[in-house]
Amino acid sequence: MFVNGRDCSIVIKTAHREIDVPYSDETLREAVSFLQEEAAIEGDGVCRGIKKSGGVKGCVVTPLTIGTAPLLLYLAMGAAGSPIFVTETKNLFKYQLNLLPLEDTEHFDLIQDRKNERLFYEYCRVFGFELRVMRDEAIKLKLDIVGEYAPKVYLERCQAPEENERFSGDCVKYFINGKEYKNIYGITLISKKKSGTRTEIWIKRALQKKGFATQSSDFPVNIEDLVITAQLLRDAYDPSGRTGKEGYKGSHSAARLNEYCHFGLFRITLKRLVLISDETEINTSGAVIGPLRFYVSGGAEAEVFTSGGETIP
Repeated sequence: MFVNGRDCSIVIKTAHREIDVPYSDETLREAVSFLQEEAAIEGDGVCRGIKKSGGVKGCVVTPLTIGTAPLLLYLAMGAAGSPIFVTETKNLFKYQLNLLPLEDTEHFDLIQDRKNERLFYEYCRVFGFELRVMRDEAIKLKLDIVGEYAPKVYLERCQAPEENERFSGDCVKYFINGKEYKNIYGITLISKKKSGTRTEIWIKRALQKKGFATQSSDFPVNIEDLVITAQLLRDAYDPSGRTGKEGYKGSHSAARLNEYCHFGLFRITLKRLVLISDETEINTSGAVIGPLRFYVSGGAEAEVFTSGGETIP
């Protein structure tokens, strides 16, 4: 995930919601093309170029927080099912998202605030995304965005983004075919939606010494399902409105409520992974990080949770 851009504030507007997203990098720009008029064959002709706007194209990179993860994952994956009410919580809802087979995603508007310049991008959509999970880092999502219309100047002032808790790569669990793997250092999930949907995942695992990684002792060549679960340190939901295990009172114990509570959690399930290549290069006898590259031949879905009666789109 390498992006050349600069800091700014980003606001995403859908038909039902408007949120400020925490922001780090961006390269969202107006897509410009030129109509070229060549010189005539006879005489001293003049070459001319006419500027033509082609809408907008670029990307935004943002860390996932407890407030933005449901909407951002929905925009990335492109489809949402009906919300399911989570029992024994105040008003918590779970959404099922599907990446395949839908190629097109929900359209949305985007406001880009660079302090001295505010631009309004209308009718944008996501044509690809990259989810990066690494230890000692915040979980980041890159949305590749395209729009049909040229940006407009936005005169209203944008509010500062809310400071919500960010998901961290230190609080992620990985299960492959039902077995937890603790040597996974991080993953990069990449999806491109152009003339169909192609999804790949890079699994970066920690190797303790040379020769540690073998097909028999490391990862299977074909993975039936990979489950990635990200939690906040405060991963419980208190019916009184507070979060955290210390907030529980009454007859319900923290252990009992945690069986149902997923406030501060999202889960991504990938089906039928096929190994493409092992990109590991070991030139040292010490510990290294070795990436494996898999193609996702089956479906991909995510479970995300929202509080209150709000809708994702």
